[in-house]
Amino acid sequence: MSWIPIAMLAVPLLGAAVLLLPRFAGRVPRGYGLAVSGVTLALAVAMAAVFDYGDTARMQFQTDVPWIPGLDLRFHLGVDGISLPLVVLTALLTFLCFVHLAGRPQSRPRALAFTLLVLETGMIGTFLALDLLLFFVFFEVVLVPMYFVIAVWGGPERRAAAVKFILYTLLGSAVLLLGLLVVWSQAGTLDMVALARGNGIARSTQILAFLAIGAGLAVKAPMWPLHTWLPDAHTEAPTVGSVLLAGVLLKMGTYGFARIAIPILPEGAATVAPWLGAFAVIGIIYGSLACLAQRDLKRMIAYSSVGHMGFVLLGFATLTPVGVNAALFGNVAHGLITGLLFFVAGAVKDRYGTADMARLGGGMLGRLPYIGSLLTFACVASLGLPGLAGFWGEMLALFGAFRPAAELSRPLFLTFMVIGGIGTVLTAAYFLLMLSRVTHGRPARDRGPAVDVTAYELAAWTPLVLLTLLFGLWPKALLAITTPAVQAILPGVGS
Repeated sequence: MSWIPIAMLAVPLLGAAVLLLPRFAGRVPRGYGLAVSGVTLALAVAMAAVFDYGDTARMQFQTDVPWIPGLDLRFHLGVDGISLPLVVLTALLTFLCFVHLAGRPQSRPRALAFTLLVLETGMIGTFLALDLLLFFVFFEVVLVPMYFVIAVWGGPERRAAAVKFILYTLLGSAVLLLGLLVVWSQAGTLDMVALARGNGIARSTQILAFLAIGAGLAVKAPMWPLHTWLPDAHTEAPTVGSVLLAGVLLKMGTYGFARIAIPILPEGAATVAPWLGAFAVIGIIYGSLACLAQRDLKRMIAYSSVGHMGFVLLGFATLTPVGVNAALFGNVAHGLITGLLFFVAGAVKDRYGTADMARLGGGMLGRLPYIGSLLTFACVASLGLPGLAGFWGEMLALFGAFRPAAELSRPLFLTFMVIGGIGTVLTAAYFLLMLSRVTHGRPARDRGPAVDVTAYELAAWTPLVLLTLLFGLWPKALLAITTPAVQAILPGVGS
């Protein structure tokens, strides 16, 4: 079954290449992107179906062949309990984006399908790569298509937002590359599996490499104060761009901590963890306060991601199985819930012609009951209501901070736990305040009837609703996959 990862990369890439043929110069066949992304999703489901869940810590479906023999670089792919959920999430969200697009006319549909398929290749490749340089290549591949998604199909200020996105992420990538080169120069290999078993890198060098790699990953996460590109990018991006940016691209940064920074540089992680935790809780509070000040619905959701990803980074900072599991669970939950939030916010903007909460006028539950109800559900899930997926990542991150790794200061992390707890209260405050302004009250008199949720929208949103309920009511479905793999990257750390 080692062919499945190769196929998951080849299908969207070849699908994009076909669109460059002269016969498609005029138009793209209806449903083409949907079909290609559907095949990729089917491969992801097949991978999940035959995955050995009794040994999730072991790399499975591995492909390891020479890539650049002169530099001893290898094309090494594989999946374990850490990467499998993110691979499936990426394939699912990309497919749902094409479902969403199928129900509405698009400008330059061929170019958009090409861009999204190239983007899917880079996203999936990032989660499959087991060579540091290969990881970096896929990590960079996503930047150009996302730039064009924002710059070509975005809002009025799309060019400025796209330039800000590319500049921030390229700067972060340059720092990340320096850190990877430090690891290579000291360990003599770029193979992640071999490096995680032990590499002999000195503590001082580990700290330097962790700082560089962590900073590069933090830009993509994004971590406060490296987050300022995110609100503009989300505000101007089209709906599918916002969904993939929040649902997948942010996870590429946090995934790097679990796959590279922590297992390969454990002494560097232990030294920098208190600072990582501090920036994480600052981001939680900052993101929540920023949300309270927003007028634009999409911009508010973007700032909420800063706070939610703060809980993910706090989980990693604890260096415990509970905390790292919380981070991985939070990654998946945030992808599902925030993807749904941006889908619904895009639908609201389409119908009202604006995302400004003051101009929306309230009364959405009366005017658009299905969209208003789905917006309410997504907000309640995002604020961490027990029984929905958003609850477990945040709760477990706080519990991890209650009992951090033995080498970390427990009083300091108890302080982080308290600050994070305040953040959960603020999260509830800004979501409930937004709902009171947008969904409740009477509809504005000057707004006539509008089309409620369409069949295509319902088809795109329903899987996210069901998975949010599934992981909220049965968290073991995800934790059973990640726990053995997390324990393998944190040897000797008690739970």
